[in-house]
Amino acid sequence: MAGTSVLLHCRSLMWIGSRGVTSGAINNNISFIVKQSVRDFCSKMSAAELAKKAAACAAVDNHVTDNCMLGVGSGSTIVYAVERLADRVKTENLKVQCVPTSFQARQLIINHGLNLSDLERTPELDVAIDGADEVDDQMNLIKGGGGCLTQEKIVAANAKYFVVIADYRKRSKVLGEQWKKGVPIEVIPMAYKPVISQLCMQFGGKAELRMAKAKAGPVVTDNGNFIIDWQFDAVPENWKSVNQEITLIPGVVETGLFVNMAKKVYFGMDDGTVSIKE
Repeated sequence: MAGTSVLLHCRSLMWIGSRGVTSGAINNNISFIVKQSVRDFCSKMSAAELAKKAAACAAVDNHVTDNCMLGVGSGSTIVYAVERLADRVKTENLKVQCVPTSFQARQLIINHGLNLSDLERTPELDVAIDGADEVDDQMNLIKGGGGCLTQEKIVAANAKYFVVIADYRKRSKVLGEQWKKGVPIEVIPMAYKPVISQLCMQFGGKAELRMAKAKAGPVVTDNGNFIIDWQFDAVPENWKSVNQEITLIPGVVETGLFVNMAKKVYFGMDDGTVSIKE
């Protein structure tokens, strides 16, 4: 948006110049407009984005060491983590093997020139770093807003240490306080209808098949499955039990409930600081 604004202003100044205004005046005006537009653009890099970057950098700096076997999560906050990782690998000559949790993560690893691995070659990870849609006071997570929950959970489960990075908006006392879209559940396509019925009958609330926005039909995961978003009416007393019961429904592949998995959470705050929970 800032770039468009600069272009439009510059074109206006060129038109003014063609009417006899001096080039010096035009250059001064262009310089002012460019500086103002850049300043506006930076201010529009919201507090949330700055918070994501702060949390991501802190986690990478504190948990990635030489010869590290690293699980790389998915989502918008992970972009900053991979950028910081690539910078450290280059400046410190670190040797890091990266196992992705999604197509997005794989592309980030490749595009930043990092060493790409997988769980066949690297079945035991030192640490996994990933984002979350919401984190409660017990460090239970809702993940899967981006549709990568199954591979994210597999990678996290195979890491000795699972670290979560998020901005301040993702912090809640109880799940559902901030994240209103429900618990993502990956399902085999042929089973989505009976799973929806069973979820509502067994746990209440509302469950819906997630529809795509850039294509006709439902969202399809990296595994070729569908996603159901289950919106619960009341917060369950025992998320571990709920998670186990949902996974027993035939057709369910995995849930976006990450219970008792995170060891440490880095919350980027709106003032640029980082709050750590463990």
